[in-house]
Amino acid sequence: MSFTNGIAAFVAFMRLLVVEDETKVARFIERGLREEGFTVETAGDGDSGLAKAREGTFDLIILDVMLPQRDGFSVLRALRSVGVCTRVLMLTARDGVVDRVQGLDLGADDYLVKPFAFAELLARVRALLRRSLTEEQALLHAADVQVDLRARRVTRGGKLVTLSSKEFGVLAHLLRRAGSVVTRSELAETVWEDLPNTPSNVIEVTVYHLREKIDRGFSPALIQTVRGAGYLLQKT
Repeated sequence: MSFTNGIAAFVAFMRLLVVEDETKVARFIERGLREEGFTVETAGDGDSGLAKAREGTFDLIILDVMLPQRDGFSVLRALRSVGVCTRVLMLTARDGVVDRVQGLDLGADDYLVKPFAFAELLARVRALLRRSLTEEQALLHAADVQVDLRARRVTRGGKLVTLSSKEFGVLAHLLRRAGSVVTRSELAETVWEDLPNTPSNVIEVTVYHLREKIDRGFSPALIQTVRGAGYLLQKT
């Protein structure tokens, strides 16, 4: 089956999220994508966009940089930090190299400068979906812990571990930063979105339950508390 035919067969099941605060632009993109057969949801600010994107049920996210409440860079950083690896196409009115590099370094998959022709947007969407269809599942490892970010599946020593969404987010972030100290404020910002100023004891309780599931009965214990600093996950 050719890629074009493959996309045609799956388009009806592909969900796209458009995070754009300019109403006319959002409607223009949404209408065009729906006419192509995609299922489209929209969000008009960074906070609501992040909340929807964290569900992990979208095949692609089209994300504007300049957003109210939380800009696109902040949204992207938060998504990647908690293991959401959905493809992201960033939109911006700023065509500076520095802005493009920042977005790509944070984990964007492509970048499109406004104003743009819908035909180009659609071509980039199709190219990103093509990569998604052929890419192996993203995996994170440490010792005998394995996290499948796409399936949101966790195992240790080959045994399935069931985690809550917050526990999964903490573990994914610790794995990405394995070998480095992760502060409570960093976890609050990335896993709890720092809303509303997540109490330290909430984070501590989540980490406690995560340890009970990941470390109890296994050796070595991977998650350590660094007094006065935060948490560290051992690489081996």
